[in-house]
Amino acid sequence: MINLPLEIAAEASEVEGGLFDFNATLPLMVLQFLLLMILLNIIFYKPVAKILDERDEYIRNSLTTASASLNRADKLTLQYEQELANARKEAQELIRSSQKEAQEIVLNKIKEAQQEAEILVAEASKQLISQKEQAIKTLENQVETLSNQIKAKLLSNQSIV
Repeated sequence: MINLPLEIAAEASEVEGGLFDFNATLPLMVLQFLLLMILLNIIFYKPVAKILDERDEYIRNSLTTASASLNRADKLTLQYEQELANARKEAQELIRSSQKEAQEIVLNKIKEAQQEAEILVAEASKQLISQKEQAIKTLENQVETLSNQIKAKLLSNQSIV
């Protein structure tokens, strides 16, 4: 009798609590799981995946556009730097040529001024020489008149004496 309840208890435990119960609830649970997966796929996973794909494509497009813009900016920077270097060289050449032209103009003006000064000195010298000659002639005439007057006075004084 004592063994009897143990046997009943062992049979009851085997029937009620096995590791897997293969009854109607297992297919129902599998069906619920599959329906849940389909619903989650339709409602959540596909829209999220679509949004993630759109986001990835937007990021790729943005990166491609940014890379193209960066390359174009680099090319423009190089072009502007070359143009700036050329402009600086042209400006330096223009400054050098302007300085050279200015020096030539100054030298020409100095030469012209020296020539004009020489001409003025020569003319002044000629005028002075002519004035000197005129003064000498005038003085000779005055000396001659004075000497004639002195002679006349001396002769008139000698004739009185």
